This record gives sequence, C-alpha cells and structure tokens, in this order.
Amino acid sequence: MNQAIAALVRRHDPDRFLTALFAPPEKRDSLLTLYAFNHELARAREAVSEPPLALIRLQWWREVVEGARRHHEVAEPLAVALEAADLDRGDLLALIDAREIEVEPAIDTLDVWHRYVMGNAGGVAVAAGRLLGAPSPETLRPLGAAFGIAGLLRSVPVHARQGRCLLPVETLAAHGLTPEHLIADPVSVAVQQVMRQLAQEALLTLGGPLRIPRRWIAAALPAVLAKRDLRRAPVFPAERGLPDRLAVMVAGLVGRT
Repeated sequence: MNQAIAALVRRHDPDRFLTALFAPPEKRDSLLTLYAFNHELARAREAVSEPPLALIRLQWWREVVEGARRHHEVAEPLAVALEAADLDRGDLLALIDAREIEVEPAIDTLDVWHRYVMGNAGGVAVAAGRLLGAPSPETLRPLGAAFGIAGLLRSVPVHARQGRCLLPVETLAAHGLTPEHLIADPVSVAVQQVMRQLAQEALLTLGGPLRIPRRWIAAALPAVLAKRDLRRAPVFPAERGLPDRLAVMVAGLVGRT
C-alpha cells in the first residue's frame, strides 16, 4: 500500500478510507489515489482567498489528468493509476468540471445543486466502480451523490466559518433564508429545517438496500454512512462512533448496502 496516500486519505477523508479497505488488495492503492485526488479538488476553493484562484488550481489538476508530469504526492500516483488504466481520464475530468461551480458565490436552484452532487460525489462513486470492475458503474452515481449530500450537510458549520454556503439558494429562500443568513447563523432552527428537508429528499432517492458483489462493494459502501447521516440530520455526532464503523464492516462482509 502507498503509505503516503493512505495516510492522506485517512486524515482528510476517513469515511472513504474505511470503505476502501474492502477493495481487492491489488486495486486498493488506485482507489485511495482516486480519493486523494478528490480531496485535492475539494481543497481548490478552500485553499485560496480569491475564488478565481481556485480555477487555476483546478486547471493544474486538469493538466495532470491530461498527461502533464508534476512532482506532487498525489499527482505522481495518479499518473501511475491512469497509465495502468485503473482510472479513466474522462471520469476524472468530469470531477474537475463538477467542482467549478464552487467558485460561484452561490448555487441558485435545487436542480443545479442536484447536478453538482451527482457530478461531484456521484462521479467519485462512478470512477470507483469502474476501477473495481462494476459492470454498470453509473448505477453507483446516486449512492455517491447521497454520500456527498450527507457530507455537505455535515459541513454546513465549517463552510459557514469560511464564509461559504453550498446549499441551494432556492431551498433556503423557501424557508425565508439567504446564504448570508446561513453563514451568520448555521445552527438556526430555519437552517436545520432546510437540512432536514434536503436529507429526507436524499433518503427517498436511495431507496432500499442493494445486493452488490464483494469485488466492487467498496465503491458502494459510502452509501451506508450516508443513510445513517441523512437519518440523523440536522444533528450529527462530532466523530464517527463504533456503530457507524460496524455498519460499514457488516455491509462490506455481506455485500449489502
């Protein structure tokens, strides 16, 4: 296992790190590299003071995916995974495209927001499924999107401290809110109502449990945590507890999300 990549994912994306342990050993490094790449894309907007600078960072990663050689702890193993055809360039370029909306001041409509999470976290699940040999990786997109929605809801206070709002303006407005209201008071009753509504809608799209072959169950396992978080919304534990980890372990062993 690439220890540097594993340590990065474990530190910054512990949920996906846990699920990656259920991937076949020969594919685990590439899967963790995908998750490390996704973390770097998420940092594109977080790491800069001016939104346009995020586009420069995203373009840097677009050039890496297209074949530019860069000395970087994630770019180098990413090039290896691409050369081995474990990761698909089209999947990775689509992930970069999906992140561009984070440069905008707000996400206006619910439809645009859904496309954002389907392209972003949903796209990660598709890339993971293709890597692990899922016959129809697109079927994993809604599972990944649900994990992304849960993550956005969990991160509302963090984004507010950064002066950002990644929830749809349309849904906020239906509750008498603006992005500025959320940023000023991310734990208000009205914000919690918005979070609860978005969580319930996401749960409906997930449907019931799915049987998934063990070889590519790792790509679907984030949905196990998504379901648990969406049912808790708008209140989340500060850290993952043993029941969450056990739920992932059981689902991974029995092949059922």
